[in-house]
Amino acid sequence: MTGRIITSDACVAEGMAWLCDNDPIMAAAYAQTGALPLRLKDDGFGALMVAIVSQQVSVASANAIWAKMENAGLISENAVAAAGEDDLRAVGLSRQKIRYGLALAHARIDYPALRDAPTDTVIKILTAVPGIGTWTAEIYAMFSLGRADIFACGDLALQEAARVLYALPDRPKERAMREMALQWAPWQSVAARLLWAYYKIEKQRDGIR
Repeated sequence: MTGRIITSDACVAEGMAWLCDNDPIMAAAYAQTGALPLRLKDDGFGALMVAIVSQQVSVASANAIWAKMENAGLISENAVAAAGEDDLRAVGLSRQKIRYGLALAHARIDYPALRDAPTDTVIKILTAVPGIGTWTAEIYAMFSLGRADIFACGDLALQEAARVLYALPDRPKERAMREMALQWAPWQSVAARLLWAYYKIEKQRDGIR
């Protein structure tokens, strides 16, 4: 079972209404943030390749590299699989990202099948590919597959937002964050959207691309 799938702003609003009814602290944060962004993205190879390109570089740098890949016709699974290392290096990919990109292209993931797969299965399949960690897989499930009940517990911005909002003595680590997020089921991904929006207000910078 995939659970609830977020497909529209109305879904996000429904989830936020539930969170406000069940968590007064969330309600107070929502009064500051206002309506939350949908953030849905396409699924498939390109979404994960963008995630690899974006690792450990600024948004501007990631966008520049991706633009070069688009111009070179290196954004499809088949094109990347057929490319040589020199071709991928020429568009700005590091040695490590070349290895990750080729691994993803050669993995031949059945992306349409992921749409109906249980979230745990999605995470397991994606993280089996070098360069795709738990955070990337969770973000993919959240925004490319629209899963409503998943939370990127290793995300530092979410951890910091939770610390400030709930007046915690320390920023919760991944395990503690995972336990904390359970209180927001079945709308954990809407809670994440709220915390990212709250983080932007508190820190004056975006917590996610």
